[in-house]
Order: sequence, then structure tokens, then C-alpha cells
Amino acid sequence: MSLKIQWYPGHMTKAIRQMREDIALIDLIIELVDARVPVAGRNPDIDRLGNGKARLLLFSKSDLADERENRRWEEYFREQGLTSVFLDTRKNTGLSVIKNAVELACREKRERDRRRGIKNRPVRAMVVGIPNVGKSTFINSYAKKNVARTGNKPGVTKGKQWIRMGEGLELLDTPGILWPKFDDDAVGLHLAMIGSINDEIVPTEELAIEMIAFLKKEYPGRLSERYGITEDEEDPVILDRIGERRGALQKGGATDTAKSARIVIDEFRSGTLGRITLEKRL
Repeated sequence: MSLKIQWYPGHMTKAIRQMREDIALIDLIIELVDARVPVAGRNPDIDRLGNGKARLLLFSKSDLADERENRRWEEYFREQGLTSVFLDTRKNTGLSVIKNAVELACREKRERDRRRGIKNRPVRAMVVGIPNVGKSTFINSYAKKNVARTGNKPGVTKGKQWIRMGEGLELLDTPGILWPKFDDDAVGLHLAMIGSINDEIVPTEELAIEMIAFLKKEYPGRLSERYGITEDEEDPVILDRIGERRGALQKGGATDTAKSARIVIDEFRSGTLGRITLEKRL
């Protein structure tokens, strides 16, 4: 792995500072994590920020992740004592169990309220996660109306939004944040693959070549099935072959590798290449 990617724009420093101020206002942290990157998709700063608060993990885009790996990761986080739900927010799969999951995660808070004679006080939850993980899409799906701004790119949510959900729950939507330095190069690579890092700073062709290498190793046959090519050539050659098959050509007939790379990355992100998890539980 030779591709090294780091991205931490200035507005994220401001966002994490605001979250530190708001943490005293909430009972629960709901962390959205892309199911395709269950480890790289978790910001370690959120663990430090939320120390002592009730936690709920919601794994978004689980319909794009390997179903077998979803089950393995769900078991892993259960063993860690964390309440988790795997969501397909486009089909509202998993949303029906969120209310019970919130109550389970907040059972100690409910018990404290009961002892103090406090009844039916709404749970106030902060919704956090890395950029482009689907926080606003989840909120809109759960609320059954468009109450949070959405977009298929990082940075759509700029400031905090308090949203009353009814059923005893209030949500604070927050901007997607990363952390200042990825200690493992695989983290930056995987976050770039799922679109949580601004595409404008990512070398698209190198990223696509890394994706091809990963698929050859972990999901053999997937590329040949999709593009009608052989997988026993060098990764850059395979990228050229994909461009040829898809008509991504420049004047004179040479492969437009930038366009070919975009095809590979977009078809991974959309699920056209099938259900793929970038991090497998060992």
C-alpha cells in the first residue's frame, strides 16, 4: 500500500470544539458508522469526547456491505458491550428497532430519572460520525420527513441542528468530523474509497488501482464478472482494460484512465460491484 491520504480541514476543529461544549446537554451519543469500514469509520476523538455517556452505534449503508461481515461485526460490537443496529436507511430497514435500542442504551439514565421522580423526560441525543456517513439521511428517515440537510458528499451539514423526533427523543445533528492524523495508512485509503474524504484532494487513478488490488485479493472474480476482463494482469493494466470495455477512451484510442478510475470508484460506492466490506473481522 503506497497511497497515503490525510484530510483535516479547519472547520472540523471548530466542529469538535462545539461538540465539547454541547456534550453536557445530552444523554446519549448516537454514532453513525459506514458498515463497509466498521473500524476506520469510527472517529477515536468521539470515544474520548463521549466518555461516560450512553452510546448507540448505527451502521449505515449496510445494504452495500458484505452481509456475512455485517453479522460478524455485529457480534464483535455486542461482545464489546455496545448496542448496535445495522441500517439500510434507503429502505428504512432497521429503523423500527431504533427506539428499543435507544431505550436499551439509556436504561441507566431512565433508572436515575425514576429514582428522582422524573417521568417521561425526552432523551437528548447527539448524532455524530465521519463525513458522508449518512447522519442526515438517517434523521430524515427516522423522522419520516426532511428535517436535516443531506447530500452525497462530505461537508453538507455545516452547523448544529436540534430536531424534535417525538416519542421522547430529541436529536442534535452535527457536522461530520475526522481526526487530525490517521496513524494507519489503510484508514485514509478506506475513507477515501467510501467518499468520506473530499474527492478533489484524492488521486483518483491511484485510488482505483488500490481498489482493484483489494478486490482481486478479497473478492476474486468480482471484476471479471462485472467488466468481462481477466484478473491475472497487473492492476494498472486492469484499469486500462476496464476503460477499454467501457469506452473510456481519449482521441486516438488511448484509455482515459481518469475516467476509467471514476467508473471503478463510483460503481463500488453505489454497490454496482456488489456488497463489499473493506475491513473484515479476523
